[in-house]
Amino acid sequence: MTTTPDDPTTALPGRPPIVDLATWQAARDELLVREKAHTREGDAIAAARRRLPMVEFDGTVKVVGPGGPVPFLDLFQGRDELVVYKHMWYDGAPHQGQCEGCTNAAWHLRDAVYLNARGVSFAIVTTGRWDEVASYVDFMGYTQPWYSVRDVAEPVGGDMGHTTCYLRDGDRTFLTYSTTGRGNEPFNGTFALLDVTPYGRGETWEDKPEGRPGGRHACWYWRTDADGNPAWGPTSRPVPQWTRPGAGPVETLGRQGPHH
Repeated sequence: MTTTPDDPTTALPGRPPIVDLATWQAARDELLVREKAHTREGDAIAAARRRLPMVEFDGTVKVVGPGGPVPFLDLFQGRDELVVYKHMWYDGAPHQGQCEGCTNAAWHLRDAVYLNARGVSFAIVTTGRWDEVASYVDFMGYTQPWYSVRDVAEPVGGDMGHTTCYLRDGDRTFLTYSTTGRGNEPFNGTFALLDVTPYGRGETWEDKPEGRPGGRHACWYWRTDADGNPAWGPTSRPVPQWTRPGAGPVETLGRQGPHH
């Protein structure tokens, strides 16, 4: 059924009010004042972040990559700065059973050319066994460097789901910053774009205008079934996996319940 703008029986639920361009521009300009203040506060927080102290650690600790064990220092690829995403892992799970949240993050960090141009390297680490990790990376078509940090202590290993920054000074290595949870959102372009759409992320926690649909649970669209319907059941996959060669319908998630 095609909706018509003036027919209340077919209009989108809770849609924004219709006004003339001048009225819209006035409202837009009013919001812009708040957006500019938000940007300036973000700049101030980034400035404070650059003033954080750092922690030295042993950069010779071994991690496992395609060529076998290598010192963590190798992840810098000769550069002085390094950003690492720590990808959660479920031992023995099939590809569709791996963490949908970390899949989301890794998919948005597939290319580091602009980081490299600024002299910053990027890598993904995880606690999985390398043979499982290598198979997963090949299936997903990832080109960024991946390493296993199984049984490696913080700040190289430890808890996953973090975005972590390191500095190298010669052969000395330092932890400078780390974030997790919603702190990872600034690195996700999909969130930023959804936040400027009229219906947002479509999640229950969002503050919505009266009449707007209530939304669904957080991250509800991160897994879909073979028909593209959002689903978190045993026949679902993290969304990007459906574009991978050989990704057919599945019969088991490989682990119990959603993780987000």
